[in-house]
Amino acid sequence: MRVLGIETTCDETAAAIVSIERSGEHKILSNEVLSQIAAHAAYGGVVPEIAARAHVEAIDRIIARAFSDAGLKPGDIDAVAAAAGPGLVGGVMVGLTAGKAIALATGRPFIAVNHLEAHALTARLTDDLAFPYLLLLVSGGHTQLLAVRGVGDYLKLGGTIDDAVGEAFDKIAKMLTLPYPGGPSVEREAAKGDPERFDFPRPMQGRPNPDFSLSGLKTAVRLVAERIAPLSENDVADLCASFQAAVVDVMVDRTRAGLRACREAGIAPSTLVVAGGVAANQAICRGLGRLATEAGLPMVAPPLVLCGDNGAMIAWAGIERLRLGMVDDMGAVARPRWPLDELSAQSRSDNPKTVA
Repeated sequence: MRVLGIETTCDETAAAIVSIERSGEHKILSNEVLSQIAAHAAYGGVVPEIAARAHVEAIDRIIARAFSDAGLKPGDIDAVAAAAGPGLVGGVMVGLTAGKAIALATGRPFIAVNHLEAHALTARLTDDLAFPYLLLLVSGGHTQLLAVRGVGDYLKLGGTIDDAVGEAFDKIAKMLTLPYPGGPSVEREAAKGDPERFDFPRPMQGRPNPDFSLSGLKTAVRLVAERIAPLSENDVADLCASFQAAVVDVMVDRTRAGLRACREAGIAPSTLVVAGGVAANQAICRGLGRLATEAGLPMVAPPLVLCGDNGAMIAWAGIERLRLGMVDDMGAVARPRWPLDELSAQSRSDNPKTVA
């Protein structure tokens, strides 16, 4: 089974082909990702109109490269999967339209993939995990704790009430005039700084409900930065290190609350999974690794190349759905908002026998 996956929800134009061999082995046959970082760097964040135009200009050649790298032609695939949201609607429409066109031209099934579900299932591509597992999904736009019970079956345990963790990193970077994207920039500076110099708050720490809040922490960093301005290189490094240390503590504490909530819901997770672009942050992964050891669970984080947005995760989600007969028609629409809870309800309604 070979599936083409297309991803255009934000500022990466991506296409990949993933297969399941007769032996059961999963293979990423190609994984092309074109980043738009340079186009958005001057603005300190993603500009939707620029992103959409860049997707239009790049989508055909990125898909062609994915086929070329895999040594395949369009007629050799078994299905086409495209991210239909959530994301920037202009970009989503580009990938969705391209996916539908290829499905129509080849007569292959089409699968409209929820971008968050693709992140949620990536660990099954890389590590062949069994359900259920606890997922911490952390990216520029999302911070959620989810019990992943099956394909299309997700229980949201908690989420951010304000900023997503990746968004907070980007805003801190912009505040300190560090390069975009903010996550890697802050992490690099943090490695040079003193994480104990500034005692920043740990919002929501100790609360039983596994929700997140990061706006107060971001404000605390701004107030300290203003108080000690003008900032030296050491000041910037120490601010980043102290901010990142606070984020790690928050992520660990909130995930610990998520484990309790998961078990209170009668779900015994097999694994702690961290996915999304912020899963590339090594300090956060180390903190969560310690928590997993404390909880007696293995921890899985996808390799760096699969942490950010990519076509392979979309193709894999397409494979997971295709195996259960979960396919879509050409009426699938681009959805700027598409919560996984809503996807779960839809999956149970449409496929009552295929979802546990």
